[in-house]
Amino acid sequence: MSDLGKIDRETFEDVIYPNLGRSRADVAVGPRHGVDFGVLDIGGRAVVVATDPISILPELGWRRAGRLALEIVLTDVAVSGVAPTHLAVNLTLPPSWTDDDLEACWRGIADHADRLGVSIVSGHTARYPGIDSSWVGGATVLGVGDREAIVRPDGAAPGDDIVVTTGPAAEVTGLLATLYPEQLGLPPETVATAQERVEDIAAVADAREAFGAGGVTAMHDATEGGLAGGLVEMASGAGVRFDVDAERVPVAPGVAAVCEAVDVDPWTVTSAGTLLLTAESGSGEAVVEALERRGTPAAVVGTVTDGDGVFVDGEPLAAPASDPSWAVFERFSGE
Repeated sequence: MSDLGKIDRETFEDVIYPNLGRSRADVAVGPRHGVDFGVLDIGGRAVVVATDPISILPELGWRRAGRLALEIVLTDVAVSGVAPTHLAVNLTLPPSWTDDDLEACWRGIADHADRLGVSIVSGHTARYPGIDSSWVGGATVLGVGDREAIVRPDGAAPGDDIVVTTGPAAEVTGLLATLYPEQLGLPPETVATAQERVEDIAAVADAREAFGAGGVTAMHDATEGGLAGGLVEMASGAGVRFDVDAERVPVAPGVAAVCEAVDVDPWTVTSAGTLLLTAESGSGEAVVEALERRGTPAAVVGTVTDGDGVFVDGEPLAAPASDPSWAVFERFSGE
């Protein structure tokens, strides 16, 4: 069986990348490995586009589940430096969802979209047989801005500061503690602390705040593959070297205990809500201060230099072949 999660880079480059339909002059940025958005050049304006699956976990509470699903979808545009503004949603629901379930979930999505200034402009909603998981559709997000202002994940340059927000594995920690509290084998107070990490799955406002602080040269979210995967993608894409001091990286309460309990390296698992940024030399602290003012832990954790690869405390860091959290969720869901 193929690994769960995103396809690997080789498959992307062999199957997806060479087959992208018609070549058009208005596509300024098309699909690239490690770049989660595309850009259209229309009438001198940049339209940033991203598409993601939607996962709704009822155990989180319908409204909160809708809100968190929307955050994950919108972040892929927000990390471009352009605010997400328009959304098209496709919900392919299990037959077990009631109208009340749908209403509660939809209000979570719509109310959060309103708070973030996003308008839902199109969609499709239906129940279908054979759907029995949390993966209940997908969404496409648009944002309109200036082409010159767009930040790409491969924009780092030698001399830049490296900034990490929130820290590793917050998403996995929060979800495992909420969905499978008894299977972790941890004290109740530790589980309760870990459950608070669900609220860390939010990066849209952080991305806007960081960009507004000025000097940001690259921005990426630490989803599949976690900090390790994201940092390697950023350094590789830019053709530079990242030197990171592990002690400076923020780690949220509960993360270490949960990751140890399920035997995963917290740096290798998805952490939606965690941003990886580079900023012009000396601008990193201003970015950190802006984020901390809104209550998001952040730190300058290293420097970009000439060379290649990612080095943590002087040791090379490799991206995981696949995100190990998939195996943990699969194991726990089958118990």
